[in-house]
Amino acid sequence: MNPFRTLIASLFCIHLKHATVIGGLMLCALSFANAGGGGHASHDDAQEFPISEATYHAMELEQAAETGEELGLIDQLKLRASADPINVVATVIFLLAVAHTFLATTFNKLAHKYEVEHHNAIALHTKKYVEGKDPVSFKSTLFHFLGEVEAIFGIWLIPLLLALVFMKPEGFEVAAHYIDNRNFTEPMFVVIIMAIASSRPVIQIAETCLRSVASIGKRTPAAWWLSILVVAPLLGSFITEPAAMTIAALLIGHQFYMLDPSPKFKYATLGLLFVNISVGGTLTHFAAPPVLMVANAWHWNMPFMFTHFGWRAVLGIVVATAVYFFIFKKEFKDLAARHEALEQSGADDEPEPAPYWIIIVHLGFVAWTVLTLHHPAFFIAGFLFFLAFTMATHHHQYDIKLKSPILVGFFLAGLVTHGGLQGWWISPVLSSLAEVPLFIGATILTAFNDNAAITFLASQVPVFSPDQFIAGQWISKTGAALANSQGLEYAVVAGAVTGGGLTVIANAPNPAGQSILSKYFKDGVSPFKLLLGALFPTLVMACVFIVLPH
Repeated sequence: MNPFRTLIASLFCIHLKHATVIGGLMLCALSFANAGGGGHASHDDAQEFPISEATYHAMELEQAAETGEELGLIDQLKLRASADPINVVATVIFLLAVAHTFLATTFNKLAHKYEVEHHNAIALHTKKYVEGKDPVSFKSTLFHFLGEVEAIFGIWLIPLLLALVFMKPEGFEVAAHYIDNRNFTEPMFVVIIMAIASSRPVIQIAETCLRSVASIGKRTPAAWWLSILVVAPLLGSFITEPAAMTIAALLIGHQFYMLDPSPKFKYATLGLLFVNISVGGTLTHFAAPPVLMVANAWHWNMPFMFTHFGWRAVLGIVVATAVYFFIFKKEFKDLAARHEALEQSGADDEPEPAPYWIIIVHLGFVAWTVLTLHHPAFFIAGFLFFLAFTMATHHHQYDIKLKSPILVGFFLAGLVTHGGLQGWWISPVLSSLAEVPLFIGATILTAFNDNAAITFLASQVPVFSPDQFIAGQWISKTGAALANSQGLEYAVVAGAVTGGGLTVIANAPNPAGQSILSKYFKDGVSPFKLLLGALFPTLVMACVFIVLPH
């Protein structure tokens, strides 16, 4: 049957399973679109929550006028904390969520323990359940959910929202207004780009391209490792970092992790991947979330990005990857032997490759999603057509698995919600620092908050802006004032991308990579070991961004 006729038919005759998935996606899309677009609460308190940076600044000026002294950082934080008690509560809840991520492995171990106990307990049971299903251990499932890193920030939204409801006058309206005015476009985009980028035709063409690079090293595990960790992150500057992360993680899982390297090598590779992806998107002004947040406000374009960030990112990626390559050079020899054995055993099992016309259509869906990344209605509609197309070409496709992308989207949505209430302390901390301390501070802060949130908050602080508001109009800064602002702008963004690999929450694409690769780590990915794995490449990036002249 003509595949195009099949596609048209599938749009109208989607069978029940896919209709359920698509219907659910449409409902989620409508819900998120409403959240991104913003609702309206009738109460004035809701309109003023959270307190804006401009309001805080006015309060600080008023207190400074009363006391006759300029407020220091501690005084600013005290004033802001007292302005709304929910500030401290929200930050404590956020820090508890961060601490929870470090305990995820413990929860997973408990889940496994309870699962084994449950299976032993029901081994001889004679009860019958719906459709012959075996009874599920609620305790095991609960602890598994608590150990799911992608779910943690969503879980901690429950106490956050309860705090809003019970601590604020007309609390439900305040909470609803706050959620309605969060921008969930990025979580939606990541869900969809992950699903499309992990499709078989996209992976096939990416693997083909990287195979050409790996051929220089005879396609050994070392050659694949180098190719993926250098080329894929730089690709993120053009197809966006989440798409690059998805492709890189899938390929490195298939070409490297499946060979079962040592745990130390696994964590070093994961940390290196996260750091390289974080800085690899800085060749352009539209692909890396922390750059995207400030590019328009600070008048950054592609030539600026390449001359100030891009070449440094390339240098840092090459140096960090090369050093790790030489550190683990001996282990690559063992992996090469395993790789050869696997190739021989599975040489005749390769499925028919996807035709080029299918690959081109898939790349078209990737391009459409990237081009419309700020317009959820467009990229969600495109995704629905993508699902229909995969049904029409099902024999060339992997099954589209939405669990992992949706969990990653849930993670990012939780981070967006928590992060929106951290500006009260992050903003004054950033604005109190000079260039080098700011770079270090931004790098460290990024480990505990999404780097895009860090740069967004910086873009709201007047001292960072290249413009100043004088006599009712915006005027460009000049001379020393402009040079100071430009130095601070560079430092905060450089710090944000440098620290983007230290933790899973540091950069938006990281949860996608961890979700794909966590199956290769016993009991899941340890945040502490990930931090250790990312530490050296982070130091390399720090050197190229702040030590080299800029």
